[in-house]
Amino acid sequence: MPSNKRTESQLTDRKIPGVAGAVVSRREFVKRAAAGAGGLALAGKVSSAFAQASDLIKIGFVSPRTGPLGGFGEGDPYVLGLARKALANGLTTGGKTYKVEIIDRDSQSDPSRASQLAKALINSDNIDLMLTTSTPEVVNPVADACEAAGVPCVSTILPWESWYFGRGGKPGQPSPFKWTYHFSFGVAEFAKAYISEWSNGAVPTNKKVGVMYPNDADGNALREHMVPIIEKAGFTVFDPGGYEDGTTDYSAQIAKYKAAKVQIFTGVPIPPDFAVFWRQSAQLGFAKTIKIQSIAKTGLFPSQMEALGSLAYNIASLCYWHPTFPYKSPLTGGTSKELADGYERSSGRQWNQQLGGTQSLFDVGGELLKAADPKNKQALIDKLNTFKVTTAVGVVDFAHGPVPHVSTTPLIGAQWIKAKRGSKYKLDLVIVDNADDRNVPIGAKLQPYS
Repeated sequence: MPSNKRTESQLTDRKIPGVAGAVVSRREFVKRAAAGAGGLALAGKVSSAFAQASDLIKIGFVSPRTGPLGGFGEGDPYVLGLARKALANGLTTGGKTYKVEIIDRDSQSDPSRASQLAKALINSDNIDLMLTTSTPEVVNPVADACEAAGVPCVSTILPWESWYFGRGGKPGQPSPFKWTYHFSFGVAEFAKAYISEWSNGAVPTNKKVGVMYPNDADGNALREHMVPIIEKAGFTVFDPGGYEDGTTDYSAQIAKYKAAKVQIFTGVPIPPDFAVFWRQSAQLGFAKTIKIQSIAKTGLFPSQMEALGSLAYNIASLCYWHPTFPYKSPLTGGTSKELADGYERSSGRQWNQQLGGTQSLFDVGGELLKAADPKNKQALIDKLNTFKVTTAVGVVDFAHGPVPHVSTTPLIGAQWIKAKRGSKYKLDLVIVDNADDRNVPIGAKLQPYS
C-alpha cells in the first residue's frame, strides 16, 4: 500500500508563486517570506516618495519651434529660461511651497505631432496644467487633447474664433468646453485696428481691399466674420477664394487682384506662402499698385521680413506685443523693454513680438497656480471662470469675454521700416496706430507701401 507519510523534502519544499517549476527549501521559503515583509516596508517608503509628487507642479508647454511656423518659437528658449528662473525657488500658495517643473515640447508645426505631444504630457508626464501657443495648427489639437483628458489648458496667439468655432463652438449656444481656455485677439480686434489704420488719412486709397485667406481655420474665420465688418465700414472687399497651404503659383489670384484694382492688401498666409506670393506679386507688377500692405500671421517677425529683402520695407502689420507696451510681467517683474533688451543681449537676435505672447502665457499660468489649489484640476477650472490678471500683453479677463472661456487682448497697428543708419538690424517695427489700446504710445506715422 502506498504510504501517506510525506518525505522531509515534500514537507519543506515550496513552489515560488508565479515562476513555473521553481522549488526552494522550507528555510529558503521562510527567508524569502521575510524578505517579502521587508519589501512591503520598502513599498511603504516608495509610496511615501511617490506621495511627494503632490509637492511638485508639472506644467506642459507646446509650441512650434521648428517647421514653417518656427518663427513663433524663436524666443521660446529665452522666455522659458526666465520662467524657470522665476519659479526656481518654487511657487507658494495656500501656505505651501511647491516645486515647479516646466516640460516644453516642439510641435514642429505639425498638428498631428502637437496632439501626440499633448497626450504624452498628459498620460506619461502627468502634468497639472497645459500651456500652448501660436496658430490653430498647434493650439487646437493640444486643446482638444486636454479637453478629452480633463486637464486644464490655457492658450494664446491665434484668433479666438479659430479656437472656439474651429473646435466645435456654435454661435448662441452654450460653450462645449470645460477644461480649455483661450486669450487672444479676434476678428473685432483685427477689424478695429485695420479700419483705424486704413482710415486715419495717413495714406489715401480707393478703399478697395484684396484679401488672401487660405482654406484653414484662420482664413475661414476671418472670411466669415471680418469681411462683413470691413464692408460695413465703407470698404470694398475682393476675395478670390480660399487656397491650400503650400501653393507655389499665385499668378491666377494676382491677376484677379489687379483686375479688381485693389490698393489695400491683407491676409493670413503662413510665412513660406506669403514669401512666394509677394515675390510673384513684385514680378507681375501687382506689388507696386498697393498703397497699404497689412499682413498678419506672417510679417510678424524680423527673420521672416528680412528674407524678403527690400520688398519688406513699409509692409504694415499688427502686433500683439511690442517693447513699448506699458505692462510688466507679474511672473518675472520685468518690463516689456527689459524683455526685449534681455533677449537681444542673450541671443544676438532682434526682438520679436512672440516674446511677449509667450511671456503672457506663463504670466497667466503662474498667477493661476498661485490663485487656486494647483494640484486640484477642478479648482483651477473654477478659478479660471473669473480669473483676471495684467500680463505682458495687457489685461486677461476670462469673466468678460465675448464667449465663455475666452478673453480678448488688443492688436496694435505697426509697420516695418528700413532701420536707421547705424542700427545692427535691417528693419524696425514701429507703432503707427493704437486704436485698440490707447496706453500704447505711437512711434511713427503710417507710410505708403509704394
